[in-house]
Amino acid sequence: MFMGEYRHNVDEKGRMIIPAKFREELGQSFVVTRGLDKCLFVYPYEEWNKLEEQLKTLPFTKKDARAFTRFFFSGASECELDKQGRVNLAAPLRQYAQIEKECVVIGVSNRVEVWSQSMWEHYVGESEESLAEISENLTDFDL
Repeated sequence: MFMGEYRHNVDEKGRMIIPAKFREELGQSFVVTRGLDKCLFVYPYEEWNKLEEQLKTLPFTKKDARAFTRFFFSGASECELDKQGRVNLAAPLRQYAQIEKECVVIGVSNRVEVWSQSMWEHYVGESEESLAEISENLTDFDL
């Protein structure tokens, strides 16, 4: 399980350190793709394969299913850690998530998310204001 929040920088070549606590579970190679809320999703192959199987079950006759599948897979990139524990984030992924220098890497159960620091701070600020309402909407989950 991935959890925690870490702040890092992306260098001029687009490389970013993956937190040491995440490296073992991610493995030497993994998948990075466009995520929701303008962040990047990082999946170990085991989780990526599960997600792929679920997305295959979506009916291709439905416009929303086709759009979501295209969005998710067209942005996907296979990545590997270098000897320093860094990953090279492809330019289109960095542009999508508006990551220029400072970023935040968070663990979210079965995946890692990478956010630009400014987008993360904005998201957290908005979420904190409506957390009570969000939790009320999740009452069916017995949280």
